[in-house]
Amino acid sequence: MTIQARHLWRAATVAAALTFAGAVSAQTLTIGIRAGQDSMDPHFTATGTHAEAMKHIFDTLVWSGDKLQLEPGLAESWKSLDNTTWEFKLRKGVKFHDGSDFTAEDVKFSIERMPALKGPNPTSIYVRQVKEVKIIDPFTVHVITHAPAPTLPNDFIRLFIVSHKAAAGATPENANEVFNSGKAAIGTGPFKFVKWTPKDEFVVERNPNYWRGPSPWERVVRKEIPNDAARVAQLKAGQVDLIVRAPAADVPVLSRDSKLAVNIGQSVYVFYVEFDMREQTKQVTAKDGSPLPANPFRDVRVREAFSLGIDRRALAEISMEGLGSPVNQLVTPNIFGYDTSLPELKPDVEKAKKLLADAGYPNGFKVIFNFTNDRLPGDAAVGTSIAQMLARIGVQAVAAAQPGATLFPARTRGDYSMDMSGWGTLTGEAHYTLSSLAHSNDPAKRMGAFNWRGYKNDAVDKALDAAAVELDEAKRKALLIEAGNLFAKDYSLLPVAAVSSAWAMQKDKVKMLRVRADEDTLAYDIAPAK
Repeated sequence: MTIQARHLWRAATVAAALTFAGAVSAQTLTIGIRAGQDSMDPHFTATGTHAEAMKHIFDTLVWSGDKLQLEPGLAESWKSLDNTTWEFKLRKGVKFHDGSDFTAEDVKFSIERMPALKGPNPTSIYVRQVKEVKIIDPFTVHVITHAPAPTLPNDFIRLFIVSHKAAAGATPENANEVFNSGKAAIGTGPFKFVKWTPKDEFVVERNPNYWRGPSPWERVVRKEIPNDAARVAQLKAGQVDLIVRAPAADVPVLSRDSKLAVNIGQSVYVFYVEFDMREQTKQVTAKDGSPLPANPFRDVRVREAFSLGIDRRALAEISMEGLGSPVNQLVTPNIFGYDTSLPELKPDVEKAKKLLADAGYPNGFKVIFNFTNDRLPGDAAVGTSIAQMLARIGVQAVAAAQPGATLFPARTRGDYSMDMSGWGTLTGEAHYTLSSLAHSNDPAKRMGAFNWRGYKNDAVDKALDAAAVELDEAKRKALLIEAGNLFAKDYSLLPVAAVSSAWAMQKDKVKMLRVRADEDTLAYDIAPAK
């Protein structure tokens, strides 16, 4: 199989950027964001908000377009030489922000350092198929995989390339310190690092030598404003030029404001509820607080009852105020491996009560329900609504909204019995999602990295193992659909709603050149209005 990447980057965008750069050489763009990065190390965590910030400083080997299409990045082209060898031809003439040359050494260094880091959501998922990296010449690398890896270029959309010279002293123990100081935060991206104050501001300046052409913005300030009302207020007051994830309740009002413009787009992010299926779990008790004889989530009837207790359409239309849609699987319709034959999942309170009674919980039980309140649009509202819905089937779900910076490390440690998060199939292939969440946690196979729950189904594993190495697209799609359907029948993880996002901006100051399916808000995609 041979894949030759075509350069799909829009030439008009680059030309416009060059024109704007000359016209507004001293202009600053200020963006109000809901959540920012967790470090300046691009390999620290795989969360979307982290990657979004990193794309301002660092380039990826393969670029993901606004509709998740694969485009050339620091790799101009790629092709499969045999079942376990991919060749990547690198872009010549690219400079790091310190003036040093980008070469194959930086690609090899970046790939090899990722598995060693221990962040809250490991980025090793993007290089798990890699066995070895061979440098053929300064602008050619051969990536040897453990087995056939048809989706390797998809994974490499999150392969951020760092300078092997600048990051040479960054060990797993001191990496955050070295990158956060700016010493190692040297990429090839459209902007250079100026400063970052965690939970406050991230400031960058234009890279005049960017290989795609310079941005029109001399300086970009990303202000972290987690409170939705405060973010809207600062937009109206002119303190920021654009806000991300405008709250659904404010979208109609913002749309009517003659000074503002609103853009809305569907994303690939899906909210899902997951259960701890290990023998012992920490946050489940009887309603009076006394211990239960067993973990109720190990019984499929209990998990199905929770699914039937959730009204997904109400979540999308009411809790998310129209900026969402009900889902019946973990991937959205634009993803390879989506099953078009599945029916809508509808609530059935009476059946849910019967299932709980049959499982030995006629009066329900109590569980702490953990979910984020600062990551995706509507996360707090959706989590709170689910807790209220579960009360109808007799379950006391104690809503525990919290920042993602708290939830993700605790979830990885296995501290929770039940939580809700969001996942985006950013690579465009369902295998990325299913192999991370549905496959058993198997370090030897490099599968199940985000399956902390103790879930295991041999049939699901078998289908995903086969899909991972299947080069025929039709066969791979069939295997992914099979795995997804088998996984859905176990109810160990419940997809509930897909996320849409809204951006609001000062009409006379900025305009968005594109709305991305991954929800990334990139300064390079924003232009002066005039």
